[in-house]
Amino acid sequence: MTNRNVLVVGGGIAGMALAIRMRDLNWGVDLVEMDPEWRVYGAGISITAPTYRAFRRLGVVDELNERGFGSTKGVRICTPSGQVIVEQRIEPIEPGLPTHGGIMRPVLHSILSARTRASGAAVRLGVTLKTWVDAGNSVQATTSDGATRDYDLVVAADGAFSAVRQQLFRASPSPRYTGQYCWRVVADRPADIEQCHFYMAGPVTAGVMPVSATQMYMFLLQAERDKVRSDEATQWLRLRELMAPFTGTLARIRDGLNQDSPIIVRPLEAILLPRPWHRGRVILIGDAAHATTPHLASGAGIAVEDALVLCDELERTPAIADALLRFEERRWERCRMVVENSVRIGAMEQTHADPATLKALMAESELALRQDI
Repeated sequence: MTNRNVLVVGGGIAGMALAIRMRDLNWGVDLVEMDPEWRVYGAGISITAPTYRAFRRLGVVDELNERGFGSTKGVRICTPSGQVIVEQRIEPIEPGLPTHGGIMRPVLHSILSARTRASGAAVRLGVTLKTWVDAGNSVQATTSDGATRDYDLVVAADGAFSAVRQQLFRASPSPRYTGQYCWRVVADRPADIEQCHFYMAGPVTAGVMPVSATQMYMFLLQAERDKVRSDEATQWLRLRELMAPFTGTLARIRDGLNQDSPIIVRPLEAILLPRPWHRGRVILIGDAAHATTPHLASGAGIAVEDALVLCDELERTPAIADALLRFEERRWERCRMVVENSVRIGAMEQTHADPATLKALMAESELALRQDI
């Protein structure tokens, strides 16, 4: 039993995973989320084998399997028309787990937010951390609703543009644009799409991933030298233009686009905060410390892993200062690899690098991610 308590800043994947796991350890948990509606936007999210492993350890993998789509088939690399060039086999990382899969982001959020509330964590919406005083043996935190309370630990999981990071490390960098945009759109899933498919068309890479029994999402990576503003009224026309080289499955999605299509387009940005990720009893996890691009489909996975490893170290190491150091030692190299290799893969796509070199880097990264955390 413990009477220790933690303030979790941010109700995204990392923050919710931490709240769930901390309650398992009998910590008191206050979670504050600045969005009063606790909304989440986005199409689908890809889930790799290591990410399934992390969700299993968090205790939510059965719900993911029930409400998402898990595959034990290989990943298909295809021509623009859909002809399979290579089917990459993937070995299960643990018995009973899919090799890869997908789920709608709002569905994942509903699973994690329901589990967070059921854990007994105190969730306060429309609230964020304003100021804090680290007294050495506790942190006095004042939140935007005017409440002031002492905590044993404050964990900032407030995303790539973390306000806590800017206060904690005033010289810290901001996320950097990496030269690509990612387009996403949800579509009906044909019966023959039972695994991830990639389609290569010169400078444009696209793919589809099933996210449920009836749906899939399409993603398309597009090189763009500078960040540009997207006109929501006409972006469907731009996406149709980008999808021009494709026939087959992608052509059917393209031809169905219209001004009401739920298209999401985002510039890809990344940040790897140099160590340390903590100061005193305040620490950053998830995207606040290491926001990545989607090229290794591992952003959500390493966020959940952060929560698992931090709780592991807090459970085994009574001194919080020592636990935070050990957490960073365990997480640094893995998270660095994900961010840097994801950005490198994106850069190689933009410069039309040798496909064998690109494939080797992806294989090396995926092998490293299959190692235990």
